[in-house]
Amino acid sequence: MSVDVVEVREPARAASLRAVWPAILGLAVVFLVEMLDNSVLNVALPTIARELNASTTALQWITSGYSLLFGGLMIAFGAIADRYGTRKMMLIGLTLFALANLAVLFVSTPGQLIAVRAAIGVTAAMTAPGTMALCFRLFDQENLLMRATSLIVTVGLVGMAVGPTVGGLILQVLPWQTLLVMNVPIAVLAIGCIRFGIPADDPAHRNRSPLDLPGALLGTVTIILALWTATLAVEEGWSEAAPWLAGAGAVLAAVAFVVRERRTAHPMFDFKLLKRPAVSASLAYEAALGLGMAVIGFTVTLQLQLVWGWSPAQAALGNLPQVVVMLAMGPFVEKFVDKLGTHRAGVLGASSFLLGLLIYGVLGRQGYMWIAIALALTAAGMRVVATIAGVTVMRGLPEDQTSIGAAMSDTSQEVAGSVGMAVTGTIVAAALGGSLITVGVSPAGIHTFENAVTTATLVLTALCAGLIVWAARRSAKSTETAA
Repeated sequence: MSVDVVEVREPARAASLRAVWPAILGLAVVFLVEMLDNSVLNVALPTIARELNASTTALQWITSGYSLLFGGLMIAFGAIADRYGTRKMMLIGLTLFALANLAVLFVSTPGQLIAVRAAIGVTAAMTAPGTMALCFRLFDQENLLMRATSLIVTVGLVGMAVGPTVGGLILQVLPWQTLLVMNVPIAVLAIGCIRFGIPADDPAHRNRSPLDLPGALLGTVTIILALWTATLAVEEGWSEAAPWLAGAGAVLAAVAFVVRERRTAHPMFDFKLLKRPAVSASLAYEAALGLGMAVIGFTVTLQLQLVWGWSPAQAALGNLPQVVVMLAMGPFVEKFVDKLGTHRAGVLGASSFLLGLLIYGVLGRQGYMWIAIALALTAAGMRVVATIAGVTVMRGLPEDQTSIGAAMSDTSQEVAGSVGMAVTGTIVAAALGGSLITVGVSPAGIHTFENAVTTATLVLTALCAGLIVWAARRSAKSTETAA
């Protein structure tokens, strides 16, 4: 009987991307919305401040509220999805996500908008772990999984790069609420694609262990406090008590989480899985990408506009090398990995990423050509590494823990990105000691800003290099074990 069941289920695995294109489309747009949501709304903050009479603190919570809940809840929802159905969680999350975005039409105060953004963050966290987990469910063949993952990652990364430009163009002709309302038809499209394009959850492949609620709570508190510490460090500086208190709380919560997970009979996540080289290497690669992209994403636009006097539209066009390279690399990632192998391709991709960071830190101030080269190299490296890490971490986990594995991958990049922002913001703020707006007023201000950017970039490049070297060694061990 069991043999018959396997033979019936096997054809559900696709033999090509075209055979499951609705599912790939649905997962791609889900990932796109996750990448776009905060970056698109950021361009509307001045307009929101005027129309809702929002204070600086309220504006910070409009963005931070989403980020904290989105990053903090992914692991918990990943664990829930593994137990109750990844596809079911994705469909529920998308439905609530659409309703939460639609609620912006009834917003009239900053507090109401903060509540809406918090709800959007929660619902986005419900959908995030399922993107890679459901993609993993579609294919048996490694090359098809690599190709599908590459496509989904490209859509998200390109969307993140062009998001502010798209948001700015929309604001020229439509009210700011449009930036959230436009997520509704996207969510409806994703619901239809996933509902009809991906098979229903198979109860036989669910995680049967009870959900560790105390562990889920401690894990969520740890991530939220870690993200909040980074946010406070940028906004208030380390001279204030708030970031130190939040950081201490994050450490205590993390210790309690580890102790709980090691002692309970049914941990939310088995830490023994982190000993698997493929899993730990992938998470380290993801963290390195988060650190590096934080400094480039934060400082390139400031350099172009505040120092060189470019308009916002020109600065947006200045980021095009990233978009062009990500799109151009698409057809070649799979061939690149097939020819070199996962380990060597990951090392070369990470080396390209590091070289781009180094060029930006040392030569970025010399002219736009160097920034364009840096953007192209980091984009090429990120395109390769993100695809490999996404596939490898899923292959390294049991099938009943793929959702929480995907959540850990996303969370590692999210937390690392916040750490990168905190490091960059702290160094720049300490060097300037004043407002960023006045950077370009005097040669001394420009020189100080550029020195701070160089320092921040080199510090984060060194941290990225450490993570990448460690990840490469773990990846080599994984390759040896497989051989």
